[in-house]
This record gives sequence, structure tokens and C-alpha cells, in this order.
Amino acid sequence: MLINDTLQLLSSVLLFLFVMGQVKFAIVYCVPLLFISTATFQNTPLILATMSLERYVAIFYPLQRPAAWRSDRIWIIILSLWLISCIFPIIDYSIWKRDPSVDVLSTPVLCKSIVVNSSPIQTLFKAAVSVLFFAVVAVIILFTYVRILLETRKLRQDRVSVSKAMHTVLLHGFQLLLCMLAFTSPITETLIVLHANWLPQDVAFFNYFCFMLIPRFLSPLIYGFRDQTLRGYVGKTFLCCSNKVKPPNLSYS
Repeated sequence: MLINDTLQLLSSVLLFLFVMGQVKFAIVYCVPLLFISTATFQNTPLILATMSLERYVAIFYPLQRPAAWRSDRIWIIILSLWLISCIFPIIDYSIWKRDPSVDVLSTPVLCKSIVVNSSPIQTLFKAAVSVLFFAVVAVIILFTYVRILLETRKLRQDRVSVSKAMHTVLLHGFQLLLCMLAFTSPITETLIVLHANWLPQDVAFFNYFCFMLIPRFLSPLIYGFRDQTLRGYVGKTFLCCSNKVKPPNLSYS
């Protein structure tokens, strides 16, 4: 998740800076950045669903865990998630109808998603894929959370591990909500245009900062504060910084 979010932030920040700075370059250099940004964005809900299923399998089938869930073979699942998240951008770009007046190798353009997603078919395909991804992940997280919650009420022993698993799945649901904030940008753009006289650049920066950057920054912070060692270290650091420095007690004889 951290690697995926890091790639998402790097690619999206570069794209945002290029657009805000009106930097133009050929489509052949723009497509890789757009591809990484789209693939990592779609990979996030898949990772959340997989982590929830892993907690579910660990609670209900501790002795019958599939071989792919073992730590030495987890790369199989990671590779499968990346392949699934990369397939849909490839299909999207394959149905792209290129403008004859634009040379892919030499014509400078603003690197925006509309450059390679200009047809209505691509827009519909992208919306359908996004809705499908988040709907499937929401169902998986809700199913695993309800099952683990019911199992917590039944068990009298080992309630601590089951409770931790339930909190983990609930955390994944919260992360999914943070990811879905990216789809609210058209609504916020309309509201800002109607009620405030903001420049288009200001609206774009507000949406990007609130609905793309902040959710990606909150995700590692939430996971970090769940660790007792890190939480204790941060608490000690802030307590040390908050203590007032007392003046030395100087006594003169």
C-alpha cells in the first residue's frame, strides 16, 4: 500500500505541477505518467480488498490458509493485483482515437487525462471501471467486517485477535471512503464556481490538495499510529517538545 501510494503521489504531483506550470511535451512522454497514475489509483481499492480478505482467512481458516497467502509467496497476489490494475488502462488507451493533427512523438501538449481520454466511449468505460472497482471492494469489506463482528460475539477465547482483525477491516473501509473522495471533485468544482469567484487554477489546486493528497497522506499515518512503538515514540517526542524549558536555579554565595 505504501509503495503504491508513493508512486501515485509522485506521478500525480508531477502531472499537477506540469499542468499548473503550463509545461507542454509530447504525448509519448505523457502517457507513461498518466498510466502510472491511473494504475496506482485503481490498485488502491484492490489492495484494501485483499488485506480485508487476508484478515478474514486468518480468522476463519487459520489451518487451511492457501499457499499464496504465505509470506514467501505473497508476491503472487501482489503481482496479480498489479496486472489487474494495469489491464484497464491498457484497454482504455487501446480504444483511444488519436487526433490526426497531433503527432505523438513531437507535438507538445498539456499532459492531462483528457488528452488520451477524449472520446465519450472512453469516459463511459473509465466511469464504469471505477464504479465496479469500488463497488466490489465495498461489498468485500462490508462482508468481512460483518462476519468478523458476528464471530467476535460467538467466541469467548481469543477475542483480542478477532477484535484487532475487526478494527483492521474497519480501517480499510475508512481508507476506501478516503479514496472515494476523489470522485467528489466535479461536485466541489460546481459548488465553488456557483458560490465563489475562484480562478480555475485555484479550484484545481483545492480539489487536488483536499481529495487526492490528504487521503494519501492520512493512510500511512493511520497505519503508523496503530503501532504501539511508533505511537509511544511520537507521544514522547511531542511531550518533550511541549515541556517548557525551566530556567536554571542559580544560587550565588
